[in-house]
Amino acid sequence: MRVKVCGITNLKDALYAIECGADALGFIFYNKSPRYITPTKAKHIIDKLPPFVERVGLFVNEGIETIDTVCKYCDISRAQIHFEVDEESLDAISLQTLAVVRAKSPEDVHQFKDRYRIVDAYTEEYGGGGKRLNLEWFKGVDCSKIILAGGLTPENILEVRGYGFYGVDVSSGLESIKGKKDPKKVKQFLLNAKSL
Repeated sequence: MRVKVCGITNLKDALYAIECGADALGFIFYNKSPRYITPTKAKHIIDKLPPFVERVGLFVNEGIETIDTVCKYCDISRAQIHFEVDEESLDAISLQTLAVVRAKSPEDVHQFKDRYRIVDAYTEEYGGGGKRLNLEWFKGVDCSKIILAGGLTPENILEVRGYGFYGVDVSSGLESIKGKKDPKKVKQFLLNAKSL
């Protein structure tokens, strides 16, 4: 199971998540988030990362030009588009994208079904709310291109066994306070997720 640890705000958390087996790190370029990071700080962290780690930039309500500029400056490898967008807009972005489906109903999990995408629980704010999705919605669904997000913790990650998700995306479930990771939670989550 592939794991993205999102909401990285400092180098220590980034390196520890990688050490524990994280495949990707998420950097939130949305200034209303408590996990917001400036492009300059993100670049400082990314410049010190070892090779072969996916660097995902999360954007909310930004134009294509801004997304492309920030991603190029920071050496982001994939843009996470956390707002309503169509296929054409995703294709216009100059690097690989990851659409986020903010699911309100079982039908929503089929959005962007031909693309790799994150499926998260709908909340008024954008991400990091710790709200879980109903796993029943994924029964009988091809989950091979779905990255599950929303309310995942070291304690409940084992419940996703058997659904065939491509990966999971976790942020608030690994924090000691907003924007800072708890090393014990990070280690236990990665151990559990990688056992799936």
